[in-house]
Amino acid sequence: MGGLSRTEKLSLLALTATCVGITVNSFQGEGEPLVASLAFSGLAFALTSCLIPWLGDTFMRAGLKGRDMAKTKTQEIPETMGAVCAVVYLLVLIVFIPFPFYKDIVAATSGGGNRDVVVEMQQIETGRFLHRFPHSKLASYLSAILSLQSVVLLGVGDDLFDIRWRHKLLIPAFAAIPMLIVYFVDFGVTQVVVPVPLQRYLGELVDLGWLYYAYMAAVAIFCPNSINILAGINGIEVSQSLVIAALLALNDLLYLAPLTPYPHPATDSHLFSLYLLLPFIGVSLALWRHNWYPARVFVGDTYCYFAGMVFAIVGILGHFSKTLLLLLTPQIFNFLYSAPQLGRLVPCPRHRLPRFNARTGLLEPSTAVFKAPPSAPVSLALKLLHRLRLLRLTTDASTGRIAEVTNLTLLNLWLVWFGPMREDRLAMGVLALQTAAGLAGLVVRHRLALLVFREDNLRL
Repeated sequence: MGGLSRTEKLSLLALTATCVGITVNSFQGEGEPLVASLAFSGLAFALTSCLIPWLGDTFMRAGLKGRDMAKTKTQEIPETMGAVCAVVYLLVLIVFIPFPFYKDIVAATSGGGNRDVVVEMQQIETGRFLHRFPHSKLASYLSAILSLQSVVLLGVGDDLFDIRWRHKLLIPAFAAIPMLIVYFVDFGVTQVVVPVPLQRYLGELVDLGWLYYAYMAAVAIFCPNSINILAGINGIEVSQSLVIAALLALNDLLYLAPLTPYPHPATDSHLFSLYLLLPFIGVSLALWRHNWYPARVFVGDTYCYFAGMVFAIVGILGHFSKTLLLLLTPQIFNFLYSAPQLGRLVPCPRHRLPRFNARTGLLEPSTAVFKAPPSAPVSLALKLLHRLRLLRLTTDASTGRIAEVTNLTLLNLWLVWFGPMREDRLAMGVLALQTAAGLAGLVVRHRLALLVFREDNLRL
């Protein structure tokens, strides 16, 4: 890989200086953690933008490289560069720890210089104020870091050893354990609100007990794997993650002033979400610049695990997992659509990415070939999906049996619907769907939900 140009160096240097200045200035008030988080996000973008080209050749010498099969001229480029983003992100989160708690630290520490806090004599003990420091918030933040560190380590292991799907499916569940333990200790709510039409039968609340923890574990498993399944073309993993993160951040902003007329009960939870999402957007934008068509680096499975776990953490610890699932509608559809292949009812090749036609330079739907005729129920279901234009199949002219079907992924389905197209146009089409589905999800969450619930928590 080439290094940074002179213009890029000057631009990143100016961005770094600006962000450092904003960070230092934030201490003039009460820490201004949200402003500091924005500045740290800029620093994360600058550092990641530098490290990716600098470390590219090092990764290739270590054997972390691959070929872009959807190009006329295939050449080896660095792989697993999502690990660089993940490491920078974790470092930023660690350095950022004092900022959300700056006001509490100053108020809880004698000699902290906080002249606005008046403390009675009996409250003083060995140089410290008996102040109610938000230990639960700190525990949530630290558990998020621990879960992310765990999933990054497991993701790097997957990139190095190419773990099989049936083995790596549950990898995120182990990484989610610290987060779920903190949720149990500090929050522990397992009740859900019952829709109004059912309240006469079930009451206003239903306690799911351990089933709620199973649900949260399932969310933690699904999010990383859903990003990993919807992959295979330049830029799609990072781009879908950026769209989801931006929509989650938009949802968070709805709970902050001046969009809310008064401090909302969920404000702290959504600030916590923003503290995790803003640096993620910073590192992902830097990676996107190198991974968008034509890609100069590959992100690797590490980025998919890392991105999905960020979403799972903010959804679970921010207490809006249902909103998160509404924003993941394309990923949920892609998973359900892929289920026959993942369950081996339909042949599942090692890679299901669209097929590149070297003559036209366009991507076409890739196919799965049946070595043995499918069972009667499977054959009937596939023919029905073919009639509904949800896949394309070919039959054996002599026997009439199904010979092959298009691979069951959203990328291939898009090509079935709209025909062969260039790689970047395919990515932009799917991203437009992701954005539209996400915005529709927010409308459903904050407007249409009032049809079955008495109130939206935005109006509490």
